[in-house]
Amino acid sequence: MSSLAKVPLTVVGAEALRAELHRLKTVERPSVILAIAEARAQGDLSENAEYDAAKEKQGFVEGRIQELEGKMSSAQIIDPKLLDDEGRVVFAATVDLEEVETGEKVTYQIVGEDEANLKVGKISFSSPISRAMIGKYAGDVVVVRAPGGEKEYEILDVKYL
Repeated sequence: MSSLAKVPLTVVGAEALRAELHRLKTVERPSVILAIAEARAQGDLSENAEYDAAKEKQGFVEGRIQELEGKMSSAQIIDPKLLDDEGRVVFAATVDLEEVETGEKVTYQIVGEDEANLKVGKISFSSPISRAMIGKYAGDVVVVRAPGGEKEYEILDVKYL
C-alpha cells in the first residue's frame, strides 16, 4: 500500500484506534519499560526470562504503536451522519437487505478493514457484498458471488447513521 493512500475509517472506528493508541502509549509502554528496568536490576540478563519476555512485549507494543500511528496519519475519517448521497450505498452507509431466495433480512454497515465485525453487522468495504452494493440504491437487486454460489439481495433501505 502506498504511503499516500487514504484508508477510509468511520468516526467510531477512528475513535477506537485513537483509544487503543492512547492506552498503548500511556499504560502499556510505561509498564513494559518498568518491567525491563526491574528485570535488569536482577543482574545477569543472559538467562533472565522476565527480561526476554519484557523485551518481546516492548517490541510488540512499539510495533503496534507505529502501525496505529500510520493508520491514523493515512485515515480518511468519514462521519455517516454528514453523508448525503441521495440514498446511494457508499462507505459508512447502513444498508437493509433481503435475500431474494429466502426472504431473510439483514442489516450491514459498510466500514473500514479494521472495523469489520460480522457479529455486529459491520462489513468491510472490500468484501464481495459491499463491492456489489456500492453505488446502488434502495430497490436495486445485487448479485453477490459467495463461496456457496451466487446470492441475490434486494436493497430495502440505505441510511446514514
